Amino acid sequence: MGASALGATGITGASTIQLATSSSGQGGGATQYFGIENTAGPAPRPMPQIPIEIDDEGYLKGVWPEVRTRTVNGEQVSTAQSQLGGYTYSSEWFQYCGVQTYPGLVPDADQDNFFRVAESSSYEWMSDLSAGDRLNVSDFEDYETWNNEIGTAGVGKPAMATWRSQDLSPQETIPIQVLRSTRIEELAAGGENAQWVNASTQDGFIAWLNKCTHFCCVPGFKSSDQSARFGAANEVYCPCHQSAYDPFSIERIQFTALPRPDDAGEEEESGSEETSSGEGE
Repeated sequence: MGASALGATGITGASTIQLATSSSGQGGGATQYFGIENTAGPAPRPMPQIPIEIDDEGYLKGVWPEVRTRTVNGEQVSTAQSQLGGYTYSSEWFQYCGVQTYPGLVPDADQDNFFRVAESSSYEWMSDLSAGDRLNVSDFEDYETWNNEIGTAGVGKPAMATWRSQDLSPQETIPIQVLRSTRIEELAAGGENAQWVNASTQDGFIAWLNKCTHFCCVPGFKSSDQSARFGAANEVYCPCHQSAYDPFSIERIQFTALPRPDDAGEEEESGSEETSSGEGE
């Protein structure tokens, strides 16, 4: 099922959104999530946000939902779902574009949550880093002035990264984008959806799954000279089909998450309806 087919299920009005009726994780289904707003082009909906935390050494990490084992239709399945900022945060948010088949999206996968430098990047500043390095707050010290001659200087400093993907093949890597901006700090302090933004961002950092919701291309914030032609010089622009996203506008919306491959047979029988296995790191 293609991403364009999923677009028909998007619902923009919060009053019309229905709660998910299937378990979060393996099953997929109707899912509410927060993402960066789609502002132009054929993409049907926002790209999903990844909540952020910063450890004591300044390394950036994505928050992974709490992992539990549930009995669904008589079978034991792992799910990943937590409450964050008063809302349900689920691994289902990322179950589209084939990402639902990636090993790192398995709720109890043996993967850490650090944001790591991607193999390739269109940002010259990242050439001083090595693929697989953990991103640190210190890498973004000039975020209030950073400029790469695309769009306006000082609106934020981006990075191309990966998440929950160490030691996996390129085909299994979860691509993400990280951005630090004073505008995110302002949203967390009192903008639209401030309660969620405050809970899911930190020190001006925001992150999202970097898979265009149109045809699953990998877009970029201030990464393409073409973006200005489409009014997206200060937005996330996908050069494949000219979709654009505003990382400073966070929307709550619904889509139909695709199910992960059937892994119920691999789950350990617990004999209970639901057991917690703790927070993923």
